[in-house]
Amino acid sequence: EVQLVESGGGLVQAGGALRLSCAASGFSIDDYAIGWFRQAPGKEREGISFITSRHGITYYVDSVKGRFTISGDNAKNTVYLQMNSLKPEDTAVYYCAAAGTIGSQLLSWEGFDDWGQGTQVTVSS
Repeated sequence: EVQLVESGGGLVQAGGALRLSCAASGFSIDDYAIGWFRQAPGKEREGISFITSRHGITYYVDSVKGRFTISGDNAKNTVYLQMNSLKPEDTAVYYCAAAGTIGSQLLSWEGFDDWGQGTQVTVSS
C-alpha cells in the first residue's frame, strides 16, 4: 500500500525557515516522482515543486524558486522540502504526492495519484 506522511509544518515568522518531510512507504521514491503542493485558505491547490530522484530532476514554480529546495534521501525513502525566506503568502497546508509515471505531464502537475494528509505551515508577518 502506497503511503505518504508529511511532517515538519508549524508557525514561523516571515524570513524564517522550515523543513518539511514526506516519508514514503509501500514503494521506493527512486521509482516515482514526488511532488509538493500547497493549498491556502480560499485558494486552489497548487503544485510548487517535484523531484525524480532516479533522474536527478527537480522543478520549481517561480514563486518558490531560489527559496525552496527539494531533495530526496533514498536510504530513508523520504523527500524533503527546505523552505527558506518564508513569506506570509507561503501560509498553506502543504501536501506531498507521488506520481508513478515520469514524463512531461508532471509539468502540468498531472499524474500525482497518491497523497499524504498534509501539514500546516503558517508564516506570520
